[in-house]
Amino acid sequence: RCAALEGAPAVLLLRARDLFALPFPLARPVPAALALQAALRGWHLRLLLSDAFGASRAIPASPHGRRKAEVLAEARRARLMEGLGVKLEVLADGQERWHHGCAKDTPRCFGTVHARTPQYLLEGRWTPPCCLRALRATARHVALQLERAGVRYWLEGGTLLGAARLGDIIPWDYDVDMGIYRDDVPKCPWLAAAAAGRAVEDAEGFLWEKAAEGEFYRVHFSRANRLHVDLWPFYARDGIMTKDTWLGHPQDVEFPERFLRPLVPLPFAGFTAMAPNDARAFLELKFGPGAIENPEYPNPAVKRMGQD
Repeated sequence: RCAALEGAPAVLLLRARDLFALPFPLARPVPAALALQAALRGWHLRLLLSDAFGASRAIPASPHGRRKAEVLAEARRARLMEGLGVKLEVLADGQERWHHGCAKDTPRCFGTVHARTPQYLLEGRWTPPCCLRALRATARHVALQLERAGVRYWLEGGTLLGAARLGDIIPWDYDVDMGIYRDDVPKCPWLAAAAAGRAVEDAEGFLWEKAAEGEFYRVHFSRANRLHVDLWPFYARDGIMTKDTWLGHPQDVEFPERFLRPLVPLPFAGFTAMAPNDARAFLELKFGPGAIENPEYPNPAVKRMGQD
């Protein structure tokens, strides 16, 4: 409850060496700054309510004065959140307040992914919340466009794993994967343009292009922000779904077409997506037994779940 002391008279008792061991010991607003930094260290704060310490600073009487004080307090809070790296603040009433982070007109919050491991995982963090928000928006947009065009698609790989496990993107993932039928590519104008070698920006600012790494497509949150959905074109050969580009991921394997006949709806990231008809069997074919119940990072050779 970072706001418990804001606007109230208070005395804070702690050892000086603890105070000055904090990275931002005197950041303002002080109560929120100390509460957040203490929480990160696992410190327990005890709040003692008392009137013995005197009255708090008087609230400005005029509307203009009150507004000026509110603007100053909000600016201090925004600077604090940026300094601490907090992008999303969930308030006591459940409302969300965004302080900074990536958007349509900015790059994403992390650089190139090496060995299927993004930098934030190496730093002991999960996907920044603004990046997850952009991934959800991109996935929802892509699914809608494919459905409108009559393109058969399904959630693939780790994206299906997140849907089956959480109904959402895995909280440390950095992209979204969907399979499509290769024969359906010409039905969608954005995909058809990408297949012809043209990167095209649709009416809502999402960028569709053919991936440089092989025969698949990539839809970016924007031209500036390269958070993306990968679209993998599969085709049937003797009842087995295959494709022309394999990137060497352990779960990147062929599978029987019966998993797609029929496709079924599955809640995912705030909307209803299409998925294979036996998600558990499909995932265990790709990831091994117990894949849904036993989470692991994308490349355990670089970073394992148990290390956190």
